[in-house]
Amino acid sequence: MEKLIEKASILIEALPYLKKFHRKTVVIKFGGSTMENPQLKESIVVDIVLLKYVGLNPVIVHGGGKRISEMLTRLGIKAEFIDGQRVTNNETLDVVEMVLGGKINKELVGLFNKHGGKAVGISGKDGGLITARPLTSDKDNAPDLGFVGEVIHINAQLINLLDSGGYIPVISSLGVDSEGVSYNINADNVAGELAVALNAEKLALMTDTPGILNGNEELLSTLTISQVAELIEQGVISQGMIPKVKACCHAVSNGVNKAHIIDGRVKHSILLEFFTNQGIGTEIVKDIHND
Repeated sequence: MEKLIEKASILIEALPYLKKFHRKTVVIKFGGSTMENPQLKESIVVDIVLLKYVGLNPVIVHGGGKRISEMLTRLGIKAEFIDGQRVTNNETLDVVEMVLGGKINKELVGLFNKHGGKAVGISGKDGGLITARPLTSDKDNAPDLGFVGEVIHINAQLINLLDSGGYIPVISSLGVDSEGVSYNINADNVAGELAVALNAEKLALMTDTPGILNGNEELLSTLTISQVAELIEQGVISQGMIPKVKACCHAVSNGVNKAHIIDGRVKHSILLEFFTNQGIGTEIVKDIHND
């Protein structure tokens, strides 16, 4: 009986959040080991289907760097990275489109549909969803990354149409320019831009870490945008975490209520972060200004 009462208490704890987030959009980015571990991937898909059934509008973004590298190796194409960015020539771009827009996207769609979620798999090229341009750099003599892009426009109407029809959009991080040229775009950046364009309540990035850690390897449960900037300056936030926190800060600075960096290796991590008082990862919020 006590266990049953405990389950009921958990539902009651979630009630204020369910009411607050009803009919709100949340953008969730799949990444890291959550893409490679079948059990983890399926568990997260089930959680997201639950979000849809209790009244939220989840929008899914995915990358697939490891799978792309594996396919390039199988095809005898050398992978090259500069400052963490994959150099994407014509040959590599063909593989990126095949793996992201094909295999990974359709695997995820199949999982969602298996568990009762009406998922629709699209890339940023579909319906003019993501208009892109070549990634620019402030650095002098910046290297040419080829067909690596950045977002300049999101067609929110397409996603809103899918949401209103009860569908879960599953989006691969590809974009296209006005001339029809395709670009490979960082999935964290795509997720951040989508969250802004959709006026999302939340942005959640699934990672292989507990969240953002301080110099003592302790979890920082809440950070403001200015605190994030200080931690980058101090070198506490570095390497692959930098594009993630920049995507979060961009989203929060442009209307998204909160952004979350969540450990996708923890079962039900999305539900724990969204619907419990304590949460589980790191949330990034706006600075509080006392006028």
